[in-house]
Amino acid sequence: MDGTEVSIADSMLCDSGSRLIPTGLRRSNSTDEYVMFVNAGGEAVNEEDSGIKFLRDTCYEGGSIIRTNEQITEAGEYPIIYQSARLGNFHYRFKDLPPGDYYIDLHFTEIINTNGPKGMRVFNVFIQEEKVLSDFDIFAVVGANKPLQLVDLRVSVKEDGIVVLRFDGVIGSPSVSGIGIRRAPKVSVLQPTHEYLKCDNCASQIEVPSAQMKLMQTKSTAKYENKIQELTTQCQLKAKECYEAWMSLTTANEQLDKVRMELDNLTFKKISHDQAMEKQTEELREISSRYERDKKHWEAAVNDLQVKIKLMKKEQLQLSREAHKCADSTPELNKMVFAVQTLVVQCEELKVKYSEEQAKRKKLFNEVQEAKGNIRVFCRCRPLHKEELAAGCSTVVDFDTAKDGCLGILTTGSTKKSFKFDRVYTPNDDQVDVFADASPMVISVLDGFNVCIFAYGQTGTGKTFTMEGIKQNRGVNYRTLEQLFEIAKERSETFTYDISVSVLEVYNEQIRDLLATSPASKKLEVKQASEGSHHVPGIVEAKVNNISEVWTVLQAGSNARSIGSNNVNEHSSRSHCLLCIMVRAKNLINGECTKSKLWLVDLAGSERLAKTDAQGERLKEAQNINRSLSALGDVISALANKSSHIPYRNSKLTHLLQDSLGGDAKTLMFVQISPSDQDLGETLSSLNFATRVRGIELGPAKKQVDTSELQKMKLMLEKAKQEARSKDESIRKLEDNLQNLESKAKGKDQTYKNQQDKIKELESQLESKTTLHSQSEKQISQLSDRLKGREETCCSLQQKVKELEAKLRERHQSDSASIQLKNQVKDLENKLKDQVREAESHSAFLQQKIKELETKLKEQEQQNSESSILREKIKELENKLREQEQQLQSTHEFIDSIRSTPAERKTYVRDEPMSDVEPYILRSSNIMNRPTSQGSTRGSSYETRRKRESRSGENMIPTGFKGSKIRKSDPPKVARVIRPVTKPVTAAQGPLTHKRINRDQVQGAKERDSKKKIWS
Repeated sequence: MDGTEVSIADSMLCDSGSRLIPTGLRRSNSTDEYVMFVNAGGEAVNEEDSGIKFLRDTCYEGGSIIRTNEQITEAGEYPIIYQSARLGNFHYRFKDLPPGDYYIDLHFTEIINTNGPKGMRVFNVFIQEEKVLSDFDIFAVVGANKPLQLVDLRVSVKEDGIVVLRFDGVIGSPSVSGIGIRRAPKVSVLQPTHEYLKCDNCASQIEVPSAQMKLMQTKSTAKYENKIQELTTQCQLKAKECYEAWMSLTTANEQLDKVRMELDNLTFKKISHDQAMEKQTEELREISSRYERDKKHWEAAVNDLQVKIKLMKKEQLQLSREAHKCADSTPELNKMVFAVQTLVVQCEELKVKYSEEQAKRKKLFNEVQEAKGNIRVFCRCRPLHKEELAAGCSTVVDFDTAKDGCLGILTTGSTKKSFKFDRVYTPNDDQVDVFADASPMVISVLDGFNVCIFAYGQTGTGKTFTMEGIKQNRGVNYRTLEQLFEIAKERSETFTYDISVSVLEVYNEQIRDLLATSPASKKLEVKQASEGSHHVPGIVEAKVNNISEVWTVLQAGSNARSIGSNNVNEHSSRSHCLLCIMVRAKNLINGECTKSKLWLVDLAGSERLAKTDAQGERLKEAQNINRSLSALGDVISALANKSSHIPYRNSKLTHLLQDSLGGDAKTLMFVQISPSDQDLGETLSSLNFATRVRGIELGPAKKQVDTSELQKMKLMLEKAKQEARSKDESIRKLEDNLQNLESKAKGKDQTYKNQQDKIKELESQLESKTTLHSQSEKQISQLSDRLKGREETCCSLQQKVKELEAKLRERHQSDSASIQLKNQVKDLENKLKDQVREAESHSAFLQQKIKELETKLKEQEQQNSESSILREKIKELENKLREQEQQLQSTHEFIDSIRSTPAERKTYVRDEPMSDVEPYILRSSNIMNRPTSQGSTRGSSYETRRKRESRSGENMIPTGFKGSKIRKSDPPKVARVIRPVTKPVTAAQGPLTHKRINRDQVQGAKERDSKKKIWS
């Protein structure tokens, strides 16, 4: 990072002990001291070589995950942690940490706003609700796709073991890629030290006594007092200058903020305009490319048409020549044309009659089906199984009159009970014979009628085989759909058919969709449409186009059906399976549309509960099956009795088949029976139910039908068919003659006219394309002019930005100078505080000495003649005390004057250690230590000793300080050797240090009160 980036990064850091590293995590940094490392926004990664276990993103609340596959430059040896991040306003809460001190490392990278600019993502970071990062901008420090580490964030964990990290966005959303927690090393306790002086000549260490140190300190205070007076004047001047600079800086910052807002608005407008311009240019490029393609296409088409026109002209000349020849050679052509026109009129009349006859034929066919009975009942009997033959079961069914529709059942002994049905199938009849009688129903479905075909009988009688069959021997379902497609293909010239298939089952009185891939969220219910028909909303309607698709749909439905085992059948169907075929037809001649349904129903077994011995779930299934079949019987009996109320809603089965069981629907029932004597009761029950069904008349036709009328209608139909065939043959011949004569001339003329019309259309399209191209070129020119104007404005804005950046640099320089001044002022305050403390302690010491001297003087006034000398000494000490008190007052006034100025505008003074001490402290201490009972000779010896000690004190200063080139502001260079103190502290020093500590505490309290009163 360069100087500006370093200053920006330092301004973002709130913790002095932390630091920013513009590289990724490396193995040298990753030791065993990591407690945990969370891969924010990513999964867990186990690096066995490094010993760090990267945990997955956990312990967070809020935010979202974002990842990138782009390469992170300078990502270190673990680039995977910088390819994911947690984004948004969120916080992490780490629990169960042992109490103690920890270091927290935060890893960042900008992977979203890779193109900048700065200020798009600014956020704050709090640890234990203390701000550690302020207005942090990753892109402003390292740019995009580059890692950035914030390390050595010291935090102390209390007894609860919780650490909380909170990320709050200022502009945009904050993001973090990794969080590492390390144990902080324990800080060793420093032993008390003692200072020594080192001689430059002999390199010996000299212990400096306390009195001599005090003398050096007094000398240094005298120097500092002079310097303080000079600095006070400079500080006042600098304070004024700082205040003026601060005011000018605030105004400049306001102006700069306004300019930034304008710049942001202009850049946003420029970006939006650029995006719009890019879209317009892309659209213009697409239009031009389309125009070129269309132009080439139409040119090729025009060339082809010109070639065809030439050929058409040649053919027209040839045809005109042939026409002239025909006119000359055939004078009776007009008569033939007139005869052909009359034939065409007759042909049109025959076509109308043919369509009327076809409608009548359909009507008569439906009447014939209705005359037979809308509900038709076919009975089919299965053969005996191998198990039944092995058990010795006998056949109770008599098929002697099966061709006439009669069936006999041997009940007991020689008694036989007979039943009459529309068709009876023996065990020898196969699936083809069964479907041959049911196929006419398919035509009714295609004609628009609802049809229902269902199989009824006990379990194991072959209902599913009749309806579905197997792959080698298909059943009614497959054959019905196969015939539907065949007839639809035959009628493709006059009708269009759309066929779709649904497969349902009624299981425990619940409708289930067997084609649904996932279970339905809601219950399937039968609803009534606006036109009166009933349907089930939400079921799958599979559209089928051929018979192979039909087989896949049928197989899927049969595989999903509910089956179970009981005493009657091992694979018993435990539900009613319903195959619904929806047919939508449209008549291409008259436009008539029909919508019809064909229900193919495989009912569940109708046996009684006592026979199955069902228990548990099978018992519930059997009860629901019998309930639905009894509801079907109620509906059949109500229809047979022509009751005013038909109970369709008593069961889901009858409710589904409401459209097919009543009204004009066609209904066919297969009753399946067993020939075994063991199933005699169930067989008689099924046949009795089928007899009741056969007695229902639903349609308008009745059973007593006049056969003569039917024969007359058949004769009329045969005559109409013969006439239609003869007329069709004559029409074909006439059409052949007409096609030979007129098709060539008229066809050529029409094609010629069509080609000319196409040429005109192409020319008009070419003209429109040319106009569009010209308009697009004009728009491109206008857009290019706009782009030039925008580029000029952008250049001017860039110049303004450069000027503002230069101004900002100047302001930063002035800010740095003000910061230096602040540091100087802070240092001066500290120096002054130390001097005040020393002076106060010195004055207290002197006061104690004065009191001792006063007591001693009172005692020695009577004994000694030196009292006058001592009084003079006392007066001198009192004068010195007054001078020191005045100095203290001046220093207090100076501190108050400094505190009255803003704290942000304090000057900086270089630190000079206390090297010189006033000699009067040493002198006073020597006076106190000497006995006062001696005479005047002792006073003179005291003066000589003081001079000698002062000389020796001067000689103890190293020779390196006697140079003539030493600056006044530089501190004296004293070589010191620091050693741990081994001597015991004397008892005489105890009270003095205790007083110093108390005064320091009082002075600290005063400083806190004064800081609260500082003007800001």
